[in-house]
Amino acid sequence: MRTRRTMNAILVGACLLGAGRTAALAADAGGPRIIDVTADSDNRFKVPKQKEPVITMKVNEVAVLRITARKGGEWDQKDGAIHTFTITALKDRGWDFRLKEGTQKFPVVAPAEPGEYVVECTVKCGKGHDDMKMKLVVTP
Repeated sequence: MRTRRTMNAILVGACLLGAGRTAALAADAGGPRIIDVTADSDNRFKVPKQKEPVITMKVNEVAVLRITARKGGEWDQKDGAIHTFTITALKDRGWDFRLKEGTQKFPVVAPAEPGEYVVECTVKCGKGHDDMKMKLVVTP
């Protein structure tokens, strides 16, 4: 809940401050871009129409992650989380989402620094957990 509030505050702040041309264009087009991701029961991240899952965003782009999570072989989290969507390098900027079964939406703002960031699951979710990774690529 705290992470969601933090991300909402960041999203609103980014929009109010004009966090870049992409945010303004997204608002003009009817809202932020929706990015679909699945944290699947085979302990893999998936992005529609991609063999290897990668999210590409522009610097400071405002978007909404719509993540569908499905239970893997194991989970033992008292809060009901079956996976996470975590970027360790951006954790302090709100890129750490505990995923419960079903579909959840998370507002995000891409970092101001271009580069590649590793997304990983930090919940022991079953066989293949250690390989449950994907990339966020931030372009200028």
